[in-house]
Amino acid sequence: MTGSEESNARILAGECYCGAVRYEVADAFAYALNCHCSNCRRTTGSAFKPFAGVESSKLRLVRGEDQRMIYGDDITHDAHCGRCGSLLYSRVREGKWVHVAMGTLVDAPSIRPTAHIFVGSKAPWHEITDGLPQYRGHVGDA
Repeated sequence: MTGSEESNARILAGECYCGAVRYEVADAFAYALNCHCSNCRRTTGSAFKPFAGVESSKLRLVRGEDQRMIYGDDITHDAHCGRCGSLLYSRVREGKWVHVAMGTLVDAPSIRPTAHIFVGSKAPWHEITDGLPQYRGHVGDA
């Protein structure tokens, strides 16, 4: 993160369950969603993954970079803690953005999820009851 990015947005802390990996991210998220796809369910062990999207340059690892377990390649991947397995973030959109797993944020972000995506493949045992828009796939898919 550059000095100007840090001065324009509050910096949030995030970490894995065991604390081996810690990051900082600018509270400058462009969007936040709840993803119900089968990959997000499996990687989190939950009914869905709440995530917030931000430009990659606004996330900085401050501890445990060598403790990460990377699934994918250098450009797009999921980053987990190699000790406890927590999903921390996903590099997406040609590596230019990260989807921060909101459950790993220590500090509360200013953004909240605005929709549910990939409900076409949601867990059959989970009922969505919050009234947010629901999309079969990506936002805009009927």
